[in-house]
Amino acid sequence: MKLYLSSYKLGSETETLKKWLASTQKRVGYISNALDLYENDAEWFIPFTQEDKAELENLDLKVENLDLRNYFGKKEELRTKLNKLDMLWVSGGNTFILRQAMRLSGFDELIEELKSRSDFVYGGYSAGCCVLSPSLKGLQIVDDPSKHPYQDFKEVIWEGLGLIDYAFLPHYDSDHSESEDINKEVAYCTQNKIRFKTVRDGEVILIDG
Repeated sequence: MKLYLSSYKLGSETETLKKWLASTQKRVGYISNALDLYENDAEWFIPFTQEDKAELENLDLKVENLDLRNYFGKKEELRTKLNKLDMLWVSGGNTFILRQAMRLSGFDELIEELKSRSDFVYGGYSAGCCVLSPSLKGLQIVDDPSKHPYQDFKEVIWEGLGLIDYAFLPHYDSDHSESEDINKEVAYCTQNKIRFKTVRDGEVILIDG
């Protein structure tokens, strides 16, 4: 599996992304569950997610919504769906909410199966990358872990997916509303001896297998 980890939106490595997907059918599942808490604000939510998808479509990718809520308790159906895709694009938002959706759908187990696919790309920005960290501790400074939009699920999940071996800290030293608090996350990780990488908006971490 290849990882395309952006601080915000697509970032600066789109030529590499196009090369990675050149020999595939370019089928992309767009996951915006990190924003589930905000979808009732249609005036903001709809244009924001439409912009995400338009950026991908401008790269000649075939984008479809992949709402993990449709697969809660339906892991086998989600497995079938994921196996038909060439890439995932996971938006920013609240990392803890995204993690909940990944647990309830079985995504956190299925992504382990996709790791062996050399042609598959996991891409995303902000929360979509933070969730790949070994632990989500420290991220509570920016993202509220007490938010629970899914019925009957009130657990705070502190374990990340562990696809990377450091805490991903986006929006560092950037013109972003969360940048000041990212400095606090850096201090938290430093104090608690948590390995981390800071990423400025526009920057992308590329991991080719």
